[in-house]
Amino acid sequence: MSLNTSSGLPTSLALRENGKNWHPTRAPFRPNSSLTSYAKRQASEVAAKAIKAKESEMKAARQETKAEHVKKIRERRERKTEKERWENMEIKMHRKRVERLKRREKRNKMLKS
Repeated sequence: MSLNTSSGLPTSLALRENGKNWHPTRAPFRPNSSLTSYAKRQASEVAAKAIKAKESEMKAARQETKAEHVKKIRERRERKTEKERWENMEIKMHRKRVERLKRREKRNKMLKS
């Protein structure tokens, strides 16, 4: 703070020289005052990278749980349609023949896998 020569008080506490005391006092324009040092920028970048990594990890976990849920739903629907298919076959065909077909399909599935 500089001293006002006429009153001996700092200029921020003294009255304005031009008499416009109703205007608010402003800070001087210093464009380089907002620049940050290299170390501070590096520290903030490291923190941002850590946050981004955590967010991506959380997003991956959420997608994984969603994929598991969708997989369960699909499997349940497939079982339901298979069961309905066998019930329809039992209505149309003889029960023993349907059981033979079931066993044959199970054997084929085991051979394929």
